[in-house]
Amino acid sequence: MHTPTGGTDGTAELPAELFDAPANTALMHQVVTAQLAAARQGTHDTKTRGEVRGGGKKPYRQKGTGRARQGSTRAPQFVGGGTVHGPTPRDYSQRTPKKMKAAALRGALSDRARHERIHVFSALVDGAAPSTKGARTALEGVVAPDRVHRKVLAVVARGDDAGRRSVANLPAVHLLTPDQLNTYDVLRADDVVFTTAALEAFVSARTAGAEEVDQ
Repeated sequence: MHTPTGGTDGTAELPAELFDAPANTALMHQVVTAQLAAARQGTHDTKTRGEVRGGGKKPYRQKGTGRARQGSTRAPQFVGGGTVHGPTPRDYSQRTPKKMKAAALRGALSDRARHERIHVFSALVDGAAPSTKGARTALEGVVAPDRVHRKVLAVVARGDDAGRRSVANLPAVHLLTPDQLNTYDVLRADDVVFTTAALEAFVSARTAGAEEVDQ
C-alpha cells in the first residue's frame, strides 16, 4: 500500500472473488456496449415531407410540360424538402441484468489486477487540505499520469473531500466513488487507483450484495 509521500505502509488485500475472477471478453463487450448506448440522448429528429412547412401548392400543371409530375415542392428530391428514412427520437437503452454487470466488472478489475495495474493508497494527499500538486506527485511516483497518454482511474470514498478535490483538475485522472465503479471506466483506464477507504467500501458493498443474491 502506497502513501502520499511516496513510501509504503503495509499491504492491502484484494479479495479473490472480486479481483481474481475470469475475464469474459464477450460479456464485458456486451455490458460496455449497453452502457454507452444508455448514455445516448436519442433526441435526433428529421422531418418527413408531411412535416416540412409549406409546399401545399402544386409547382406546375400536371401535363404538357415534359417534366415529371409533381404535387409538392416539399418532396425529398427538392431542396428544402423532407428527409427519407431519417433518424427519429428513440430510446437506445438496453436491458442488462445486474448479475451480468457485476460479473463484467469483476472480470475487468481482475484483468487489471493480473497485470499489476491496481494500486492502493492510504490517501492521495497528506493531511486534510486539498493539494493538486501533492496528489499529482503521489500518483506520478506509481503510475505517471499524463506521460505517454496514460490514463488513471481514481476511486475515492464519498467522504474524502480532500482526495476528491485534489485530483479533480488532473486531466489524465478520472474520478469515481466506489458505488460508481463500472466496467467501461475500468477498461478505459491504464491504471486503477483505490484509496484504502474506497477499497473497503467497494469490497463491503459487493460482498453484502453477493450475500443478498445468494439468499
